[in-house]
Amino acid sequence: MENIRTQQKSRTLINKQITKVAVAYGDGIGPEIMEATLRILEAAGANIKPEKIEIGKEVYLSGNSSGIEKSAWETISRNKLILKAPITTPQGKGYKSLNVTLRKSLGLFANVRPVTAYAPYVETNFAGMDVVIVRENEEDLYAGIEHQQTQDVVQCLKLITRPGCEKIVRYAFEYAKAYGRKKVTCMVKDNIMKLTDGLFHKVFKEVALEYPEIESNSQIIDIGSARLAANPANYDVIVTSNLYGDIISDIAAEIAGSVGMAGSANVGTNVAMFEAIHGSAPDIAGQKIANPSGLLNAAVMLLSHVGKTKIADTIKNAWLTTLEQGYHTADVFQEEITREIVSTSEFADRIIQNLGKSPKKLPVSNLASGNGEIVIPEYKRKAQKQVLVGVDIFINWKGNNPNIIGDALNNINSFKMKLKMITNRGVKVYPEGMEETYCTDHWRCRFVDVDAKIDGKKVYNPIDFEKVIALQSKLHHQGFEIIKTENLYEFDGKRGFSLGQGE
Repeated sequence: MENIRTQQKSRTLINKQITKVAVAYGDGIGPEIMEATLRILEAAGANIKPEKIEIGKEVYLSGNSSGIEKSAWETISRNKLILKAPITTPQGKGYKSLNVTLRKSLGLFANVRPVTAYAPYVETNFAGMDVVIVRENEEDLYAGIEHQQTQDVVQCLKLITRPGCEKIVRYAFEYAKAYGRKKVTCMVKDNIMKLTDGLFHKVFKEVALEYPEIESNSQIIDIGSARLAANPANYDVIVTSNLYGDIISDIAAEIAGSVGMAGSANVGTNVAMFEAIHGSAPDIAGQKIANPSGLLNAAVMLLSHVGKTKIADTIKNAWLTTLEQGYHTADVFQEEITREIVSTSEFADRIIQNLGKSPKKLPVSNLASGNGEIVIPEYKRKAQKQVLVGVDIFINWKGNNPNIIGDALNNINSFKMKLKMITNRGVKVYPEGMEETYCTDHWRCRFVDVDAKIDGKKVYNPIDFEKVIALQSKLHHQGFEIIKTENLYEFDGKRGFSLGQGE
């Protein structure tokens, strides 16, 4: 009992504390829904002290391609919390995505999106849906590293790191533990991308062993997405990488009934940002009809994040009560359900009037029952023996007969390095390729030690990096255009690269 009393006393003190938050009013409907949200927070006694920051369209158009001023960075660094309304990124002229800039610059590695159905007050086919999607936020294909390498071929690098995997997977399990969730599902595509998605899946299985009280399972992302859309009640917490998470977050929000209802958190080690998941909707800006629910739910997540769970519950329950009473903005109007279509400010007024009330039909928010504390330990790298065993050299060659380039490369004798195979768009075309395979001007040529053998078990001999350099020099002088190279390594004796067909 003493521990419970101490916890209650601590929460009381936290609720009374002033929490400084960097507040971005955004563009389009942003100022309207932010004003409504802040009024509700103030009426609920959240003790939020907003410090306005200038970001978005006007900053972009002033000549700042990043969309955020230096003074805003300083405010964020001081407060460590951001409540952000949607912004507009002008089209063209090389404007950078501000969301991506904020997430990466501030180390906001976890994007957390709770998606709940509010049937029958918000129309949906899945009344029991209550899913939380935890998306890795910093790497994967969204690292944004792209190149055009030949006339025909462009590439985008998919970067998956062990530290990134460990942080996001552990966050998902810690979130489940903190908020009383029972199951965590990992979604990957490691049947195809065996190294990148394979690493994510491997880390998931390792971390899951530390949480035996939480059920864990894995699904391939394509069938997992289909199953989520068909039977969302089968899911509790989903953890996945950046691109997959972006896609299934929107799938989940859409089938729940309205993208406009959902908020999200972007959480890092030192800073956290909270926002609605919808856009700035400039077509309805200034009409006073925008639904502030997404941003309000984001603010509820902010309060929970800082330990003000009792106030978060008070606001969420007042919002749920308002939905039950039938006071709705136009976007969720239903003729048989809606009692009155209200404006943005009128909706906020109704919520304020319902502070202290709880819904009678919808599930009551009870964030205060969990501990809400999520701690991610610092990543500790384990030393591995890294050995160079070969090199993939990518060559720009405009011919279309693999045997011509293959025979030419096969005849190059360079410090005991031999051509092992050539692939084009990932398909082996030399030796013994198929005539039907279409080839572009982008050829991956794998070279290994001349004495490397394949006798049931694949054996790659260590090589010196100087041999790789000498090989590239010889290829250059023979007239081959090298566009990139990838060294092939073994780590603690395990292959760190994908095999070609028949290798």
